Amino acid sequence: MSQDVLFEVTGHVAVITLNRPQKLNAVTPDMAKAVEAAIAEVDASDTIRCVVITGAGEKAFCAGSDISTLDSYETPWDFRNRGDYCDAVRLCRKPTIAAVNGYALGGGLETAMSCDIRIASTNAKFAAPEIKLGWIGGGGMAAGLVHSIGASNAALMILTGDPVDAERAREWGLVSEVVAPEDLLDRAKALAETIASRAPIAAETAKLNLKAAHAMPYEKAVEYERDLQTICFATQDAAEGRAAFAEKRPPVFKRR
Repeated sequence: MSQDVLFEVTGHVAVITLNRPQKLNAVTPDMAKAVEAAIAEVDASDTIRCVVITGAGEKAFCAGSDISTLDSYETPWDFRNRGDYCDAVRLCRKPTIAAVNGYALGGGLETAMSCDIRIASTNAKFAAPEIKLGWIGGGGMAAGLVHSIGASNAALMILTGDPVDAERAREWGLVSEVVAPEDLLDRAKALAETIASRAPIAAETAKLNLKAAHAMPYEKAVEYERDLQTICFATQDAAEGRAAFAEKRPPVFKRR
């Protein structure tokens, strides 16, 4: 871990906090490695079932990569093959929730889009500003926006680089909820606890299924879903769910 990336686990919920508020939580190479390490710990844990990702302070979720570090790469190929914090978040096996407070810019927006669920505070702003600096996003910007808000709205954001506010983001489908800043983290944790209370293998499998629904043709996605359902049905947790239903009691899931 790094002092600029905080990692806290309470019960079945982990919270990863980008902790560099004086720089709008812009991500340095060391922070990227710390995020990767935190996600690796989440995936290796049988206890952690859901993750909340947020930013420290009131101004920003994340302003993307720290631009002052980008000239440290000796060649464009080194830049191309750097560790990417967005990849780490996107590939996390456990369900992830972005609690977006303030600015989500560039890689910060990509980080939020790499999460399964996004909720925002009323002061959140989202932008793909790379075009103003002479490049474009590289952490899934176009793919994430097109899937979330449609081609025209994605083009509007990427080609202008201008921000959209939280309400517009909700109208477009970029975020699911907008709440007061003081309620954001509590709401995100409550949602994470709800997800963590569900059958964990089923939740992880549902995440795979949702990705497949985006990536596969419809009939193949349905076929894949049926296979995933069969895998879940064979788990001890599924048997526990059926037993709990028959006995009219809450299930006790053990990720088995």
